[in-house]
Amino acid sequence: MSVRKLKPITPGQRFRVVNSFDTITTDKPERSLIAPKKSSGGRNSQGKMTMRYTGGGHKKRYRIIDFKRAKTAVNAEVLTIEYDPNRSAFISLVQYTDGEKAYIVAPNGLQVGQTIVSGENAAPEIGNALPLSKIPLGTVISCIELRPGQGAVIARSAGTFAQLMARDGKYATIKMPSGETRLILLTCMATIGAVSNSDHQLIVSGKAGRSRWLGRRPRTRPVAMNPVDHPMGGGEGRSSGGHPRSRKGLPAKGYRTRSKVNPSNKYIVERRKK
Repeated sequence: MSVRKLKPITPGQRFRVVNSFDTITTDKPERSLIAPKKSSGGRNSQGKMTMRYTGGGHKKRYRIIDFKRAKTAVNAEVLTIEYDPNRSAFISLVQYTDGEKAYIVAPNGLQVGQTIVSGENAAPEIGNALPLSKIPLGTVISCIELRPGQGAVIARSAGTFAQLMARDGKYATIKMPSGETRLILLTCMATIGAVSNSDHQLIVSGKAGRSRWLGRRPRTRPVAMNPVDHPMGGGEGRSSGGHPRSRKGLPAKGYRTRSKVNPSNKYIVERRKK
């Protein structure tokens, strides 16, 4: 994967950096694995705006992703590596030996024609899904379950990965993408390798219109508002907003909002750095 910097033949392309998509093999999704996706425009069932700065954007169709990898001990051949407009990572179409097709989040280094498998007896190779009890210590993993059978919820976005640090009793110690160290049950599944499209963070849109294509409307800085609209608004001239906080007055940028009596606190070995 790599990125391309465009020649400044228009103002919008002067600073634009785009993904070269050199690993993508097709632009036609599998028809049996797509579903309609409705856009709300930030409105609720009454038609009232409940989410600001949302609306517009290109029409999308949802790709149904197999996050559970529950089809164990059945080999699957990688058919394509595809772009997915609903996520930052690339996805991969795989076909099992019994003919069933499925989409998975593509790990970095997955190749078309490669064979992958999930289950306890799978080899710890790129693209295979195994329980944490069967993965060698120190392995880079992604698409991790938090509860057995739930499906992958951790390390699913482009370029992210976690690391299996240790095993003790019925728990594995995982170094999360955020830097947090956490205990997860050994029966939870994880995929070997980091998530694809690691160059996603280098992309520069180049113009405001591209944000509109993605369904993001212009966002007003709180400092530019009036006091009636935001706690950080008001002031004479170009005075800054004071202590950073949300529209409802909750402090931001470093203020910890996690409950001290959260039941899952006992599973966190070390909090992420500020």
